[in-house]
Amino acid sequence: MPIRITDYLPREFVRVPMAARDKHDAIVELVDLLARGARTRDRDKLLAAVLEREAQRTTGVGRGLAIPHAKSDVCPKLVVAFGRTEEPIDFQAIDGQPVRLVVLMAGPPDQTSPHIQILARLSRMVTNAAVLDDLLLAPTPDAVYEVIRRHDDAT
Repeated sequence: MPIRITDYLPREFVRVPMAARDKHDAIVELVDLLARGARTRDRDKLLAAVLEREAQRTTGVGRGLAIPHAKSDVCPKLVVAFGRTEEPIDFQAIDGQPVRLVVLMAGPPDQTSPHIQILARLSRMVTNAAVLDDLLLAPTPDAVYEVIRRHDDAT
C-alpha cells in the first residue's frame, strides 16, 4: 500500500492563509505550527536544521511549490505541515517562479524511505493542473486538506 501524504499531515497542520511574506517567515511559521502541535522536542533545533538544509539548495521545486525539510532527532516521527501564502513569495525556486504552496517536512534521520516517498508524492501532486488549481483555490484549511486527501485516495 503506497504512503499517503495524509498519513503524515494532520488536518490541524494546514495553514491557509499563511501570514508569511517571505521564505524565512514561511519556514518559521510552519516550524512553529509543528512546535505548537508537540511534534518536535526542540523548536529552535528543528528551525536551524530546516534553514541549514535550505541554505544548501533551494527547496522551491517549481510550479509554485516549496518543500522545506529536515531530518533531525528532535522529531520522533515524520510529520508534514502545509501552508498557502496569500501572495506569491520568492523561494528561489528551480523554475524561477514564485511560490504559494509551502510544505514543511520534518522527521528523524532513520525515516528516509517515507521522507523520499512523501517528497515524490507532493511533487507529482502539483504536476496535476487540476489538483494544483484546487489547492490554490480551496477557501479553507479543511478544503485544502480534502484536496490532498482526494489526491491520496486517487493515487
